[in-house]
Order: sequence, then C-alpha cells, then structure tokens
Amino acid sequence: MPTKRLLITGGAGFVGCNAARYFGARNWNVTVLDNLSRQGTDKNLHWLRDGTTFDFEHVDVRDRVAVDRVLTAGRFDAVIHLAAQVAVTTSVTDPATDFAVNAIGTFNVLDSIRLHCPEAVFIFASTNKVYGKIANAQSELRGSRYEYVNRPYGISETEPLDFLSPYGCSKGAADQYALDFARIYQIPATSFRQSCIYGPRQFGVEDQGWVAWFAIASLLKRPITIFGDGKQVRDVLHVEDLLRAYEAAIRAPEKVTAEAFNVGGGPERVLSLIDLIDMLQRQLRRDIPVKWDNWRPGDQQVYISDIRKLQSALCWKPEVSVTTGITQLIEWVAQNRAAF
Repeated sequence: MPTKRLLITGGAGFVGCNAARYFGARNWNVTVLDNLSRQGTDKNLHWLRDGTTFDFEHVDVRDRVAVDRVLTAGRFDAVIHLAAQVAVTTSVTDPATDFAVNAIGTFNVLDSIRLHCPEAVFIFASTNKVYGKIANAQSELRGSRYEYVNRPYGISETEPLDFLSPYGCSKGAADQYALDFARIYQIPATSFRQSCIYGPRQFGVEDQGWVAWFAIASLLKRPITIFGDGKQVRDVLHVEDLLRAYEAAIRAPEKVTAEAFNVGGGPERVLSLIDLIDMLQRQLRRDIPVKWDNWRPGDQQVYISDIRKLQSALCWKPEVSVTTGITQLIEWVAQNRAAF
C-alpha cells in the first residue's frame, strides 16, 4: 500500500507541529508549509527535526505562485489548513493583513487544490468566532461560573453565523469557501469550528492561546491580566484529541464532506479563567497574583461547543481530562523555560 501524503499549512505552529509528529508517527509522508512569522515557530521546527521525517516548504499562503508550486508537486492525499492570523486583537488593529492571510490565503490553498489535487481531503481549521456574540444564547452567573440557560449541550452548528470582528469575518469567509468548494467542485472539504485548543508546544500570549499563556506566565512569574470578572467560561480541548478528530475525518471523508463541525471539549471539559488560576496555584503550590481590567469588546461570558454532531459522524469523543492536560502543559513549560 503506497504511503499517504499530507500537507500541513501552518505546520510549524502549535497545532501544526503536533500534527506533523502525530501523522509522521503513523507513516504519513508529511510536508510542513509555514512562513515562520509567528513566535515559537522556529523552535517548533527545530523540535520537529529531532525525531520526525518531513519535508519543509518556507512559503506564505498569500503567495499564490508558491502555493501552486507546492500543490502541483505534492500529489497530496490530505491537506490540513492551519496557516492563519489567529488573534482577534491583531485583526482589529490590522484588518488588511488579517483578511489577506485568512481569507485570500485560504482561497489560494483551496483553489490550488481544485486545480492540482481535487481528491485531497481538506480540513479547514475554522473557529467558534464565526458565531459572534450568539445573541439568542442566554447565560447567567451560577456560583463561580457563567452558564447557558437555554443551551444545555452548548452551541451547535445550527446557530446562525454572526461575524463580530475582522478575525470573525475573515475566518468566516474562509469557512464558507471551504464548504462551498466541497459542494460546487466535489472537493472532500470540511470545516472544523474549533474552540480553545491547548497543549504542549503552544507559545501562548495574552491575546491568543489563553490556557498556555496563563501557564507560561505563572511559571515564569510574569504579570497576568484578567479582563472582566474571571468567571467567563470556555470549553477546552487537548491537542491530542483534536488530532484524533483530524485523523478520523481524513479516514472517512464521505462522513464530513461539505459539513461544518463544532470541535471542542464540550460541556464536560470547561474552564473559567479563575478555575485555571486555581488549578495552577494548586499545582505550583503558591499564590499567583493577577491584575484586573475591564471586559474587552466582543468578549463572551460563556462559550461551550455542542460536539454531538462530530461524535455521531466519526464516533469520536475527547479523552484527555482537563486535569491531565493542564498537568502535561505545566510540565512542558517547566521543561522548556529557556524557550520563553
């Protein structure tokens, strides 16, 4: 049986480098495409080179000629598209770059697949931000957390799209292009609307990757600011569970083509900001000082993914508990202090 070929755009990022190692260990021929612009990507690439066999393409997805060159030569069986501008705050200050990377970059990859390898399974890493503020989902404060009043399973894929920021707009446009290319051109494409993904190799910063950022800042005794009251809740998913979902989708494209799926920890894996601070204090056995500031525009009191559609389609479910995942993340930060 011939070796399967996988292209991972953004493959030196947090999810990308974990994906490259995951699929490489399963005998996939992996190509990592990345422009190495994001903090930590050079370190992740170095880590990958120690024990993983892969090809590297130093390419920006905005460069259509370079994208075409890679897709023409690759004859890929699957493409996981992770290359993106990932911060809402950055999209507000520089919406042009955000649009160019997320919307045009995704279009370049999709259209190149259409022309050069239309049978490749295409997984687009979308975001829960495509749902905006979710005005019809009522929440209230119950004890130390906000909870949904009328969404017991969380937010499902039937929720109307309501882009709220330039980031939401650019990712939302790409999300819809992925689904429409599946319908119009029969490309086996799907959109994974991902919630908070966390785990090792995540060089989180204040405005993106909050779980990793809290862990990094806590261990390195850097200042942590909580915007709002700290009781806002998100569902969190360990990167290992996300990769298992990617693999399941690639193995069963007929079950995911032209469909969007919410991908997260679901109601059983939720954290508030102060929950995470409490966990870190217990693990590190010391108090962690925080500063408080006003709510940021567009911040939601609660977001929890309804993951039943993905569970049903692929017989997939999260397996890594929050406690296990956070402990693993702390250990990785502690072992790699010099990297920060």
